[in-house]
Amino acid sequence: MKIYYTIAALLSGIGTLTAEVTVDSIFSSGMVLQQGRVIPITGTVTGSAQPVTVQFAGQNIKAKIKGKKWCALLQPLPASAEAQEMTISQGDDSLTLDNIRVGEVWLASGQSNMLWRLNQTGDSKAIASANIPLLSYYHNEPQIHTAPRAYTEAEKKKLLNGEMYNGAWHVSSPSSAPRMSAVGFYFGRKLQETLGVPVGIIHASLGGSEMMAWMPTEMASKKYRSCLTPKWLESKYMSAWVRGRASFNNKGDIKAPHPYQPTYLYKTGIEPWVNFPIAGVIWYQGESDAEIQDMKQNTALLSDLIQGWRAEFKNPELPFLMVQLPRINDKTPLRAYWPEFRHVQAHVAARLKNVDYLVTTDLGSTNSDVHPPRKLEVGERLAAMAAHSVYGKDTPAYGPRVKGMKPQGSSLVLSFEHAAELSTTDGQPPRHFEIAGKNGKFFPAETSIEGNTLILSSPQVKAPVTARYAWATYLTPNLVNEHKLPAAPFSPEKIAQ
Repeated sequence: MKIYYTIAALLSGIGTLTAEVTVDSIFSSGMVLQQGRVIPITGTVTGSAQPVTVQFAGQNIKAKIKGKKWCALLQPLPASAEAQEMTISQGDDSLTLDNIRVGEVWLASGQSNMLWRLNQTGDSKAIASANIPLLSYYHNEPQIHTAPRAYTEAEKKKLLNGEMYNGAWHVSSPSSAPRMSAVGFYFGRKLQETLGVPVGIIHASLGGSEMMAWMPTEMASKKYRSCLTPKWLESKYMSAWVRGRASFNNKGDIKAPHPYQPTYLYKTGIEPWVNFPIAGVIWYQGESDAEIQDMKQNTALLSDLIQGWRAEFKNPELPFLMVQLPRINDKTPLRAYWPEFRHVQAHVAARLKNVDYLVTTDLGSTNSDVHPPRKLEVGERLAAMAAHSVYGKDTPAYGPRVKGMKPQGSSLVLSFEHAAELSTTDGQPPRHFEIAGKNGKFFPAETSIEGNTLILSSPQVKAPVTARYAWATYLTPNLVNEHKLPAAPFSPEKIAQ
């Protein structure tokens, strides 16, 4: 007997009811498997002692069975655009997954700007043209959000049972793309076009979520045990906004589960994937943590999150590309420390191998909307960065980044990397540069471009020794390179180790 299971059938539990062998729900028709890596295919058996075999791409693998769980190790495969079948058999029972390709798989995660759906961008053209056979995604749809309302008993029960996400693999199409993460979609579409191989995007994010919610359990147990108690909301790692929203949702019940609870989103959204090989992570998060002006704390949290994920995925150099916080025209205390958090992101990227950050100060909101509308540029710039830094492609990926400062009389000369044809977008002098003397007091700088360097001066600073750039929540930056990519914010301020 041969049974074909669609994605819907697997999710509805038909496989469990009609066959003795099932495959875990992260595997389904339409998926993309990571090229060049051993891939564990896993599932459950229900009673039979007969062996389980997995057939795919010419391999016939006998699974190891332990209790009711089975695991078959597919050996590394090259990228292939051919849609293939995977058959999983036990005795006379079998199930077949189809339309499977081999290529590059990336994980997209973070808070609401990563969750922001393609159908929320107004980009109807992208949706209409989303029939891309070589792009697939697994969209983990949050079952419970954190809107400002009290949770129902049914929602609390779902949270208690870990029923936070529901998802499936889909090949990109006008019907499947609308609810996909816009940044994830644009990233995957551009990366597939650049690499010419199948691309799979696994997406799991949640609006308003702070880093501790995404911290791996093992890392939290080692370094953040004080958060793993019913009084987690009282922790110094919880911003006032997170504390207020979670308390509102749970009506002050400290024992009730919540998505922002430390490790909760990691356990429900990321942990199921740790044995599924991926090429890298794109990360858009920080708005919630940035409310806390503690650069040392946020540096430790971000570093530990990245290192924790790498440990769980058993890849100590897993590429991790994050979106640096953009601009926002909001003068409230909630956004006051965005410059500091941008500095944290750049500092962590400088310390950890294969970690980088994407500058978006030119793409943020001109009002107080925390959801900048321009997701296309974010996704495509991330894809260019991945193509350049992970795959060695000659793609423009960086705007000017300062590499040196040299006092020259009453001026300061800044040198940059990625600064061919340094210019401004509006023909005006570069904005948002400040200089300081030995007293460390910064003043706005007068600026001029000389080749690939920038000359800074100020009547208030007779002997400048240092500078900073874009140290403000809201900006109208104009300094770019030949590819019209924006200059990266920088500051000489040191973060305690």
